[in-house]
Amino acid sequence: SPASGTALQIGDSGDTITIPSGATIVNSGTATNFGGTTAPYCSVYRSSDLALSSATWTTVVFNSENVDSNNAFNTSTGKFTPQVAGQYFVSINIGTGVTGDNTTENIAAKIIKNTSTVAGAVGTRDWNTSGLNYNDKINTCAIVQLNGSSDYITAQINITVSSGTPRVEASQASMQIFKMTE
Repeated sequence: SPASGTALQIGDSGDTITIPSGATIVNSGTATNFGGTTAPYCSVYRSSDLALSSATWTTVVFNSENVDSNNAFNTSTGKFTPQVAGQYFVSINIGTGVTGDNTTENIAAKIIKNTSTVAGAVGTRDWNTSGLNYNDKINTCAIVQLNGSSDYITAQINITVSSGTPRVEASQASMQIFKMTE
């Protein structure tokens, strides 16, 4: 144990320090760069209504950020383009509405990597709630491999209504993405 205030170094650059099976590492101080990082990550949302055409796939442009650790999310295009390769957890949650009471027939949402669907969810309204204007919610998530240079993630939604104009509700649509530690 060195004297108080003395720095202790274990190994040199390029060395491998092995902690044997059954050993315990206890940290009572500050852990800097210990155990990996989850950056980049973002949490974004739609701050205003987004009017849609019925039965048409539309990219949801999340136009506001709660956090964007690596400036990887573009609020103008709705694209997340990380510059770090790895496995990413992606989650979308979308609240929908329609201008006509009780006219939503179904909603579908999907996570897109570049131009291909990687995950999706479909909700079909099959109950009779005459005279009420309901808001539906849909969500889906996936783990997606991104190359860190040109891959990107977007979200799309498709709402079919029998009348009225479907929409993504303001502040009820969000996407969260983070790089998983490896």
